[in-house]
Amino acid sequence: MAQPYNSFFISTFLILFQLSFSWQNQVTTPPLPILPLPSYSQLKWQQREIIMFLHFGVNTFTDSEWGTGYESPAIFNPKGLNAGQWADVAAAAGVSLMILTAKHHDGFCLWPSKYTDHSVIGSPWKNGKGDVVRELVDAAKARGIDTGLYLSPWDRHDPRYGHEKLYNEYYLAQLQELLNKYGSVREIWFDGAKGPNAPNMTYYFSDWFSMVKELQSTINIFSDAGPDVRWVGNEKGYAGSTCWSTINRTSLSIGNASIVDYLQTGDPKGTNWLPPECDISIRKGWFWHKSQSPKKLSKLLEIYYKSVGRNCVLLLNVPPNSSGLISYSDVERLKQFRGAIDVIFSSNLAGKCSVYASSQRGGEN
Repeated sequence: MAQPYNSFFISTFLILFQLSFSWQNQVTTPPLPILPLPSYSQLKWQQREIIMFLHFGVNTFTDSEWGTGYESPAIFNPKGLNAGQWADVAAAAGVSLMILTAKHHDGFCLWPSKYTDHSVIGSPWKNGKGDVVRELVDAAKARGIDTGLYLSPWDRHDPRYGHEKLYNEYYLAQLQELLNKYGSVREIWFDGAKGPNAPNMTYYFSDWFSMVKELQSTINIFSDAGPDVRWVGNEKGYAGSTCWSTINRTSLSIGNASIVDYLQTGDPKGTNWLPPECDISIRKGWFWHKSQSPKKLSKLLEIYYKSVGRNCVLLLNVPPNSSGLISYSDVERLKQFRGAIDVIFSSNLAGKCSVYASSQRGGEN
Protein backbone atom coordinates (compact mmCIF):
# COMPACT_ATOMS: atom_id res chain seq x y z
CA MET A 1 0.00 0.00 0.00
CA ALA A 2 3.00 2.28 0.49
CA GLN A 3 3.92 2.41 -3.19
CA PRO A 4 0.65 3.99 -4.54
CA TYR A 5 0.76 6.60 -1.76
CA ASN A 6 4.31 7.59 -2.68
CA SER A 7 3.46 7.74 -6.38
CA PHE A 8 0.46 9.98 -5.73
CA PHE A 9 2.48 12.26 -3.47
CA ILE A 10 5.31 12.58 -5.96
CA SER A 11 2.94 13.24 -8.88
CA THR A 12 1.05 15.91 -6.97
CA PHE A 13 4.29 17.58 -5.93
CA LEU A 14 5.57 17.66 -9.50
CA ILE A 15 2.31 19.19 -10.78
CA LEU A 16 2.36 21.89 -8.08
CA PHE A 17 6.02 22.61 -8.76
CA GLN A 18 5.34 23.02 -12.49
CA LEU A 19 2.39 25.32 -11.82
CA SER A 20 4.45 27.38 -9.42
CA PHE A 21 7.32 27.63 -11.88
CA SER A 22 4.93 28.61 -14.68
CA TRP A 23 3.27 31.29 -12.49
CA GLN A 24 6.63 32.74 -11.48
CA ASN A 25 7.64 33.02 -15.13
CA GLN A 26 4.49 35.04 -15.83
CA VAL A 27 4.99 37.54 -12.99
CA THR A 28 6.81 40.69 -13.99
CA THR A 29 9.99 41.28 -12.02
CA PRO A 30 9.50 44.27 -9.71
CA PRO A 31 11.31 47.31 -11.09
CA LEU A 32 14.30 48.69 -9.27
CA PRO A 33 13.86 52.10 -7.60
CA ILE A 34 14.98 55.12 -9.55
CA LEU A 35 17.90 56.45 -7.56
CA PRO A 36 18.69 58.63 -5.72
CA LEU A 37 15.92 58.59 -3.12
CA PRO A 38 15.22 61.19 -0.41
CA SER A 39 15.69 60.39 3.25
CA TYR A 40 12.80 60.58 5.72
CA SER A 41 14.17 63.86 7.10
CA GLN A 42 14.38 65.35 3.61
CA LEU A 43 10.79 64.34 2.82
CA LYS A 44 9.51 65.90 6.04
CA TRP A 45 11.47 69.07 5.26
CA GLN A 46 9.99 69.26 1.74
CA GLN A 47 6.45 69.12 3.12
CA ARG A 48 7.00 72.27 5.22
CA GLU A 49 6.69 74.59 2.17
CA ILE A 50 7.38 77.79 4.16
CA ILE A 51 9.85 78.10 7.03
CA MET A 52 11.00 81.18 8.92
CA PHE A 53 14.40 82.83 9.40
CA LEU A 54 14.92 85.17 12.37
CA HIS A 55 17.86 87.57 11.97
CA PHE A 56 18.38 89.13 15.37
CA GLY A 57 21.39 90.49 17.25
CA VAL A 58 23.49 93.61 17.74
CA ASN A 59 22.75 94.72 14.17
CA THR A 60 19.13 95.13 15.25
CA PHE A 61 20.29 97.97 17.53
CA THR A 62 22.89 99.59 15.24
CA ASP A 63 20.72 99.81 12.10
CA SER A 64 23.25 97.76 10.13
CA GLU A 65 23.35 94.53 8.16
CA TRP A 66 26.91 93.44 8.94
CA GLY A 67 28.31 94.24 12.36
CA THR A 68 31.94 95.15 12.84
CA GLY A 69 32.60 92.80 15.73
CA TYR A 70 33.52 95.74 17.96
CA GLU A 71 29.99 96.43 19.20
CA SER A 72 29.56 96.40 22.95
CA PRO A 73 27.23 93.64 24.19
CA ALA A 74 25.59 96.38 26.27
CA ILE A 75 23.74 97.69 23.21
CA PHE A 76 21.74 94.46 23.02
CA ASN A 77 18.73 95.20 25.19
CA PRO A 78 15.40 93.96 23.77
CA LYS A 79 13.32 94.93 26.79
CA GLY A 80 10.08 93.52 25.43
CA LEU A 81 11.46 90.31 23.95
CA ASN A 82 8.74 87.70 23.65
CA ALA A 83 9.67 84.57 21.76
CA GLY A 84 6.13 83.35 22.32
CA GLN A 85 4.95 86.16 20.04
CA TRP A 86 7.43 85.05 17.38
CA ALA A 87 6.13 81.49 17.57
CA ASP A 88 2.49 82.62 17.51
CA VAL A 89 3.17 84.63 14.36
CA ALA A 90 4.90 81.63 12.79
CA ALA A 91 2.05 79.28 13.68
CA ALA A 92 -0.55 81.67 12.23
CA ALA A 93 1.49 81.83 9.01
CA GLY A 94 1.57 78.04 8.73
CA VAL A 95 5.27 77.85 9.54
CA SER A 96 6.54 74.62 11.12
CA LEU A 97 10.26 75.45 11.44
CA MET A 98 11.98 78.60 12.77
CA ILE A 99 15.73 79.18 12.25
CA LEU A 100 17.50 81.67 14.51
CA THR A 101 20.81 83.46 13.89
CA ALA A 102 22.48 82.19 17.06
CA LYS A 103 25.64 84.01 15.91
CA HIS A 104 26.01 86.30 12.90
CA HIS A 105 29.23 87.63 11.31
CA ASP A 106 29.77 90.10 14.17
CA GLY A 107 30.42 87.19 16.53
CA PHE A 108 27.83 88.19 19.15
CA CYS A 109 26.21 85.07 20.61
CA LEU A 110 22.52 84.99 21.49
CA TRP A 111 23.17 82.30 24.09
CA PRO A 112 25.55 82.35 27.08
CA SER A 113 28.41 80.46 25.46
CA LYS A 114 31.11 79.29 27.82
CA TYR A 115 33.71 79.88 25.10
CA THR A 116 33.35 83.68 24.82
CA ASP A 117 32.08 86.68 26.79
CA HIS A 118 30.91 88.39 23.60
CA SER A 119 27.34 87.31 24.18
CA VAL A 120 24.15 87.97 26.09
CA ILE A 121 26.22 87.55 29.24
CA GLY A 122 27.42 91.14 28.80
CA SER A 123 23.99 92.49 27.98
CA PRO A 124 21.73 94.45 30.35
CA TRP A 125 18.86 92.33 29.05
CA LYS A 126 17.77 90.19 32.00
CA ASN A 127 20.89 91.36 33.82
CA GLY A 128 23.10 89.15 31.68
CA LYS A 129 21.11 86.02 32.56
CA GLY A 130 19.13 85.84 29.34
CA ASP A 131 19.28 83.22 26.61
CA VAL A 132 17.51 83.99 23.32
CA VAL A 133 18.12 80.51 21.91
CA ARG A 134 16.49 78.91 24.95
CA GLU A 135 13.53 81.27 24.80
CA LEU A 136 12.89 80.48 21.14
CA VAL A 137 13.31 76.71 21.56
CA ASP A 138 10.89 76.59 24.49
CA ALA A 139 8.30 78.86 22.84
CA ALA A 140 8.41 76.95 19.56
CA LYS A 141 8.17 73.56 21.27
CA ALA A 142 5.11 74.67 23.23
CA ARG A 143 3.37 75.38 19.91
CA GLY A 144 4.53 72.28 18.06
CA ILE A 145 7.05 74.16 15.93
CA ASP A 146 10.54 72.83 15.19
CA THR A 147 13.68 74.93 15.52
CA GLY A 148 16.88 75.40 13.53
CA LEU A 149 20.08 77.39 14.11
CA TYR A 150 22.55 79.42 12.11
CA LEU A 151 26.10 79.75 13.40
CA SER A 152 28.16 82.03 11.17
CA PRO A 153 31.54 80.57 10.21
CA TRP A 154 32.86 84.11 9.80
CA ASP A 155 33.48 85.82 13.15
CA ARG A 156 34.58 89.48 13.04
CA HIS A 157 35.09 89.67 16.80
CA ASP A 158 37.04 86.62 17.90
CA PRO A 159 40.86 87.01 17.69
CA ARG A 160 41.21 83.34 16.76
CA TYR A 161 39.61 84.00 13.38
CA GLY A 162 42.26 83.74 10.68
CA HIS A 163 44.20 81.16 12.67
CA GLU A 164 42.94 78.04 11.00
CA LYS A 165 43.35 75.34 13.64
CA LEU A 166 42.51 77.53 16.64
CA TYR A 167 39.39 79.02 15.12
CA ASN A 168 38.05 75.75 13.73
CA GLU A 169 38.38 74.21 17.18
CA TYR A 170 36.54 77.18 18.69
CA TYR A 171 33.78 76.95 16.11
CA LEU A 172 33.44 73.20 16.60
CA ALA A 173 33.13 73.71 20.35
CA GLN A 174 30.34 76.26 19.94
CA LEU A 175 28.56 74.03 17.45
CA GLN A 176 28.75 71.14 19.88
CA GLU A 177 27.48 73.40 22.66
CA LEU A 178 24.37 74.36 20.68
CA LEU A 179 23.56 70.83 19.57
CA ASN A 180 23.96 69.39 23.05
CA LYS A 181 22.19 72.07 25.07
CA TYR A 182 18.92 72.80 23.27
CA GLY A 183 17.42 69.45 22.36
CA SER A 184 16.42 68.43 18.87
CA VAL A 185 17.53 70.83 16.12
CA ARG A 186 15.87 70.11 12.78
CA GLU A 187 18.07 72.22 10.51
CA ILE A 188 21.56 73.64 10.91
CA TRP A 189 22.41 76.44 8.50
CA PHE A 190 25.93 77.01 7.11
CA ASP A 191 27.29 79.48 4.61
CA GLY A 192 30.81 80.11 3.33
CA ALA A 193 31.21 83.79 4.30
CA LYS A 194 34.81 84.83 4.97
CA GLY A 195 36.46 87.98 6.25
CA PRO A 196 38.61 90.17 3.99
CA ASN A 197 41.34 89.93 6.64
CA ALA A 198 41.53 86.17 6.02
CA PRO A 199 40.21 85.44 2.50
CA ASN A 200 42.04 82.11 2.40
CA MET A 201 40.64 80.94 5.73
CA THR A 202 39.87 77.23 5.62
CA TYR A 203 36.76 75.93 7.33
CA TYR A 204 36.72 72.28 8.39
CA PHE A 205 33.28 71.62 6.95
CA SER A 206 33.73 67.86 6.75
CA ASP A 207 34.61 67.71 10.45
CA TRP A 208 31.74 70.03 11.36
CA PHE A 209 29.23 67.99 9.36
CA SER A 210 30.46 64.70 10.80
CA MET A 211 30.06 65.97 14.34
CA VAL A 212 26.60 67.39 13.60
CA LYS A 213 25.41 64.00 12.33
CA GLU A 214 27.05 62.20 15.24
CA LEU A 215 25.18 64.37 17.74
CA GLN A 216 21.85 64.57 15.89
CA SER A 217 21.45 61.97 13.17
CA THR A 218 18.07 63.18 11.87
CA ILE A 219 19.08 66.83 11.42
CA ASN A 220 19.15 68.43 7.95
CA ILE A 221 22.40 70.23 7.13
CA PHE A 222 22.03 73.22 4.81
CA SER A 223 24.89 74.67 2.75
CA ASP A 224 25.82 75.37 -0.86
CA ALA A 225 26.76 71.71 -1.09
CA GLY A 226 24.33 70.10 1.34
CA PRO A 227 24.67 67.31 2.37
CA ASP A 228 20.90 67.37 3.03
CA VAL A 229 19.57 70.71 1.72
CA ARG A 230 21.25 72.99 -0.82
CA TRP A 231 21.15 76.73 -1.39
CA VAL A 232 19.22 77.78 -4.49
CA GLY A 233 22.03 80.09 -5.64
CA ASN A 234 20.47 83.52 -4.94
CA GLU A 235 18.76 85.54 -2.20
CA LYS A 236 15.76 86.54 -4.32
CA GLY A 237 13.58 83.64 -3.27
CA TYR A 238 13.44 82.30 -6.85
CA ALA A 239 14.35 78.89 -8.23
CA GLY A 240 14.93 78.00 -11.87
CA SER A 241 11.82 77.51 -14.01
CA THR A 242 12.74 73.83 -13.83
CA CYS A 243 14.38 73.00 -10.54
CA TRP A 244 15.42 69.44 -9.75
CA SER A 245 15.99 67.96 -6.33
CA THR A 246 18.74 65.85 -7.85
CA ILE A 247 22.24 67.20 -8.45
CA ASN A 248 25.86 66.01 -8.50
CA ARG A 249 27.48 66.85 -5.19
CA THR A 250 30.94 66.32 -6.66
CA SER A 251 30.33 69.49 -8.71
CA LEU A 252 29.48 71.56 -5.63
CA SER A 253 31.57 73.43 -3.10
CA ILE A 254 30.71 75.93 -0.39
CA GLY A 255 31.31 79.59 -1.25
CA ASN A 256 31.87 78.92 -4.97
CA ALA A 257 30.20 81.71 -6.96
CA SER A 258 30.67 79.87 -10.27
CA ILE A 259 28.05 77.21 -9.47
CA VAL A 260 25.05 79.43 -8.69
CA ASP A 261 23.30 78.64 -11.98
CA TYR A 262 23.73 74.92 -11.40
CA LEU A 263 22.36 75.28 -7.87
CA GLN A 264 19.33 77.11 -9.24
CA THR A 265 18.29 74.33 -11.62
CA GLY A 266 19.74 71.12 -10.24
CA ASP A 267 20.36 68.22 -12.58
CA PRO A 268 17.79 65.70 -13.94
CA LYS A 269 20.61 63.15 -14.15
CA GLY A 270 22.06 64.05 -10.76
CA THR A 271 23.33 61.24 -8.57
CA ASN A 272 22.47 62.89 -5.23
CA TRP A 273 19.13 63.91 -3.72
CA LEU A 274 19.81 67.45 -2.53
CA PRO A 275 16.64 69.61 -2.62
CA PRO A 276 16.91 73.43 -2.78
CA GLU A 277 15.93 76.06 -0.21
CA CYS A 278 15.06 79.61 -1.30
CA ASP A 279 16.00 82.32 1.21
CA ILE A 280 14.70 85.89 1.14
CA SER A 281 13.64 88.52 3.67
CA ILE A 282 10.16 89.93 4.07
CA ARG A 283 11.88 93.33 4.12
CA LYS A 284 14.73 94.72 2.04
CA GLY A 285 17.28 93.95 4.74
CA TRP A 286 17.87 90.82 6.76
CA PHE A 287 17.92 92.63 10.09
CA TRP A 288 15.14 94.94 11.25
CA HIS A 289 15.40 98.59 10.26
CA LYS A 290 12.85 101.17 11.34
CA SER A 291 12.91 102.78 7.89
CA GLN A 292 11.91 99.59 6.05
CA SER A 293 8.51 98.04 5.39
CA PRO A 294 7.48 94.52 4.40
CA LYS A 295 7.18 93.52 0.77
CA LYS A 296 3.80 93.86 -0.93
CA LEU A 297 1.48 90.85 -0.87
CA SER A 298 1.71 90.51 -4.65
CA LYS A 299 5.50 90.24 -4.38
CA LEU A 300 5.31 87.59 -1.67
CA LEU A 301 2.90 85.56 -3.78
CA GLU A 302 5.23 85.82 -6.77
CA ILE A 303 8.06 84.56 -4.56
CA TYR A 304 5.86 81.70 -3.33
CA TYR A 305 5.03 80.62 -6.89
CA LYS A 306 8.69 80.70 -7.91
CA SER A 307 9.98 78.84 -4.85
CA VAL A 308 7.39 76.44 -3.44
CA GLY A 309 5.80 76.27 -6.87
CA ARG A 310 9.12 75.17 -8.32
CA ASN A 311 9.87 72.28 -5.97
CA CYS A 312 11.61 74.30 -3.22
CA VAL A 313 11.04 75.26 0.39
CA LEU A 314 10.75 79.00 1.02
CA LEU A 315 12.89 80.31 3.89
CA LEU A 316 11.29 83.68 4.65
CA ASN A 317 13.20 85.95 7.00
CA VAL A 318 11.05 87.88 9.50
CA PRO A 319 13.39 89.92 11.73
CA PRO A 320 12.38 90.87 15.30
CA ASN A 321 12.68 94.58 16.08
CA SER A 322 14.68 96.35 18.81
CA SER A 323 11.87 95.78 21.31
CA GLY A 324 12.25 92.04 20.79
CA LEU A 325 8.98 91.61 18.90
CA ILE A 326 8.00 90.98 15.29
CA SER A 327 6.67 94.31 14.05
CA TYR A 328 2.93 94.79 13.58
CA SER A 329 3.30 95.58 9.86
CA ASP A 330 5.12 92.29 9.29
CA VAL A 331 2.54 90.37 11.32
CA GLU A 332 -0.28 91.81 9.24
CA ARG A 333 1.49 91.09 5.95
CA LEU A 334 2.07 87.48 6.99
CA LYS A 335 -1.64 87.13 7.84
CA GLN A 336 -2.53 88.43 4.38
CA PHE A 337 0.01 86.11 2.79
CA ARG A 338 -1.31 83.03 4.58
CA GLY A 339 -4.90 84.02 3.86
CA ALA A 340 -4.21 84.51 0.17
CA ILE A 341 -2.51 81.12 -0.14
CA ASP A 342 -5.40 79.40 1.64
CA VAL A 343 -7.97 81.03 -0.65
CA ILE A 344 -6.04 80.53 -3.89
CA PHE A 345 -5.48 76.85 -3.17
CA SER A 346 -8.76 76.16 -1.36
CA SER A 347 -10.05 74.05 -4.22
CA ASN A 348 -8.21 70.80 -4.89
CA LEU A 349 -8.20 70.60 -8.69
CA ALA A 350 -7.13 66.96 -8.54
CA GLY A 351 -9.86 66.03 -6.05
CA LYS A 352 -12.22 64.53 -8.65
CA CYS A 353 -9.56 62.82 -10.69
CA SER A 354 -9.45 59.03 -10.82
CA VAL A 355 -6.25 57.07 -10.44
CA TYR A 356 -6.05 53.35 -11.15
CA ALA A 357 -3.32 51.11 -9.82
CA SER A 358 -2.67 47.42 -9.95
CA SER A 359 -2.41 45.43 -6.74
CA GLN A 360 0.27 43.38 -8.48
CA ARG A 361 3.40 44.75 -10.10
CA GLY A 362 3.01 44.27 -13.82
CA GLY A 363 -0.56 43.05 -13.37
CA GLU A 364 -3.86 44.32 -14.73
CA ASN A 365 -5.97 44.30 -11.53
